[in-house]
Amino acid sequence: MMFVGREEELAQMRGVRRKDRASLVLLRGRRRIGKSTLAEVFGREAGAFLEFQGLPPRPGLTRREQLAAFSEQLAKQTGLPALPLESWPQALSLLANQIRGGSSVVLLDEVSWLAAGDKDFPGHLKVAWDLEFKKKKGLVLILCGSVNTWIEQNILNNTGFAGRISLAMDLGPLPLHACDLFWGTRRERISSLEKLKLLSVTGGVPRYLEEIQPERSAEANIRRLCFRKEGFLFSEFPQIFGETLAARSPVYERICRALAEGDKSVQEIAAVLGRERSGVLSRYLHHLDISGFIARHAVYAPGDASPSRLHRYRLADNYSRFYLRYVDPLKESIRQGLYATSSLDAIVRWDVILGLQFENLVAGNLPALLRCMDVEGALVLSAAPYFQRRTNRQEACQVDLLIQTKRTLYVCEVRCRARIDRGIIDEVSRKIEALRIPRGMSVRPVLVYEGSLDPRIESDGFFDAMVSFQDLLGAK
Repeated sequence: MMFVGREEELAQMRGVRRKDRASLVLLRGRRRIGKSTLAEVFGREAGAFLEFQGLPPRPGLTRREQLAAFSEQLAKQTGLPALPLESWPQALSLLANQIRGGSSVVLLDEVSWLAAGDKDFPGHLKVAWDLEFKKKKGLVLILCGSVNTWIEQNILNNTGFAGRISLAMDLGPLPLHACDLFWGTRRERISSLEKLKLLSVTGGVPRYLEEIQPERSAEANIRRLCFRKEGFLFSEFPQIFGETLAARSPVYERICRALAEGDKSVQEIAAVLGRERSGVLSRYLHHLDISGFIARHAVYAPGDASPSRLHRYRLADNYSRFYLRYVDPLKESIRQGLYATSSLDAIVRWDVILGLQFENLVAGNLPALLRCMDVEGALVLSAAPYFQRRTNRQEACQVDLLIQTKRTLYVCEVRCRARIDRGIIDEVSRKIEALRIPRGMSVRPVLVYEGSLDPRIESDGFFDAMVSFQDLLGAK
């Protein structure tokens, strides 16, 4: 188990433990993102650490089975006999009685699974906290889960837990500098393009990055992970999608398929689905957003501190896009072993997928980009892709990333090509001309790139900052 890139989150949790009373902590994020690992690393630092995990969802799973599994886990960690438990109040009270005081951590992992078959589980947990757990000085009780819709409805938006949660964290992908460490001692001699190819599949998901074999090429790793029936990432998508969004996973999957081709507005998503724009569709999008599969970003017009009413959605999970575009259409042939030795160039359109995935990685690593640009994060008013439609008064325009401070617009072009020629200067110039820039604001073009640059791009002095993917990998 490799633990990197979570130093800030670990420091926040240590701060909670320093309080002179019991604390309730909530960790949520997509499956494989490292929630349990973070909790375990934190828990091992305490005087006592107990961890429990619910049984994974399956048809017919009952509360009694969850309680039996909980009892067995408690017995293995405390020396108690595996007692028959009739209810969650009984189970939680038994757990509380095993906490003797001093520094201790209890982890309830995949808490929504524990609640299977008992709609009153959140209420039982709240009562147990009020009457028993919060009286245990030095205790940190961690609720951890990947079914973020359940957590939002039953914990975060539950008035019973109001004022009781000391720390709530959403874990996202690892920053790029942490991803780079998974290549070990070889990382200095492996090209940024090779790393980008693998990250276009794994994103910053720690569990996926752990599967990298650094001694093998990006193509060999991807073929082994995705295009063999026994590959770790071959059947991963249906599993995590079903576990996280089981109730209506076909609808959610159709939305992700629509976004796999590129960013879309709500209206465009509705058109692809053949639905009317409605509150129901908005809820689906919200659920995918908080589950880490997609991201919603507001559109800020140049000079505006407040967003417009327009919003765009993108598929934020690199693995999901790669799976939906290249693995899922071939899954039957992959099961037959037909792609076990095939060249990836015959399967994957790198010129298309790398551009989309590179934009995702840049958008997800804004702090690193700002450091490379020498811009203080505290000064940024907005940072999001921007687009404007053509009207009688303006030309159409799309900016990969528009960063605004009080007096400056940074027009960021994100480009991944084998060779980037001087024509990119003309493209960005036209975009700037199409923008309606308020008087008194400076405009600074920025190039964020992976590939070989035409020497004239730098010598012309058009871009105020040029940030390579290698720069982002090294920015802490």
